[in-house]
Amino acid sequence: MEQRRSTVVADDPGDPAARPRRRRYRFAPLAAAVVATVAVVATAPVDTTGAGGSALRDVIGDRQLRIMAPAAPGGGWDQTSREMQGALRELVGRTEVYNVAGAGGTIGLSQFVRRTGDPTELMTTGLIMIGAVEANDSPHSLAETTPLVRLTTDYQVVAVAADSPISDMAGVVAAMRSDIAAVSISGGSAGGAEQILAGLIANAVGADPARMSYVAHSGGGEALTTLLSGRSTIGISGISELMPQIEAGTVRALAVSSPERLPALPDVPTLRETGVDAELQNWRGVVATADISPEQEQALEDLLVNMTRTDAWREALARRGWGDATLAGPEFEEFVRSEQDRVSQVLDEIGLG
Repeated sequence: MEQRRSTVVADDPGDPAARPRRRRYRFAPLAAAVVATVAVVATAPVDTTGAGGSALRDVIGDRQLRIMAPAAPGGGWDQTSREMQGALRELVGRTEVYNVAGAGGTIGLSQFVRRTGDPTELMTTGLIMIGAVEANDSPHSLAETTPLVRLTTDYQVVAVAADSPISDMAGVVAAMRSDIAAVSISGGSAGGAEQILAGLIANAVGADPARMSYVAHSGGGEALTTLLSGRSTIGISGISELMPQIEAGTVRALAVSSPERLPALPDVPTLRETGVDAELQNWRGVVATADISPEQEQALEDLLVNMTRTDAWREALARRGWGDATLAGPEFEEFVRSEQDRVSQVLDEIGLG
């Protein structure tokens, strides 16, 4: 990469050094065209005097929180945003989720950064957006937002359609070594976790990642359609996005990108078990707009941390196969900063920078 972006703008209110010291939360470690769709949860009036609701009302009044999922419906950001919507219901009542798809979240990011100073606007983000900012040479980055909380981790699944002649990773490796350009790979946005993993796999088997035929999509649902239609040889996606199809028997999981087998897919080997030396973990979190006050930032962080303690959120983690990776405050800001450097380096190493 010719240019490396910092995730905290120096000498502005987003700089941790310029803010009052805030509380830290760390509950789980981290293991290694526009579409507009609006969903509103209508609820009866709720008590917002506890669990972060009262402090939030002090800083936003009666306004409603809005959560941008910067991707098409059906993908990981969309799922995360809607699970948040459900879990926040008992804390703040009504929230709104809307989708802005395209370019690995950078189209949504370009809209989000214009809403500076508005504490009612939140956006789901993660590893994919950091990669897309680099891959698409976006004029905007997470430096123009206020990082709030990391929420989840999610491993990737390498899969084929049930009727594919490829039955295991050995078949994928053989095909890549024979002619990697002939192995079409469907996944998420350019520069995202799926393309990074595809590049790591190609590199591990001695193929040239720069020659990959990677078919990028703005959402997991679109990538799945490409895989099932036979227009791609293999697909790479998050567990939560592929699990229904794996259980239905329309998709066959070949390997997972985790260091150990996953409870949700105990019969699926890790990439390393199949002889492919590659591992990757995706993560998702939430940011607010730039230039909100320290009091607004703290209230939003408190609310989201308390959300992760609700039964609704814990149930969502189990159902989706997500790992709990709650991290907030200065530690999350530092994590975002380090992830940008790491992703930039990885993209360069696998020839995708």
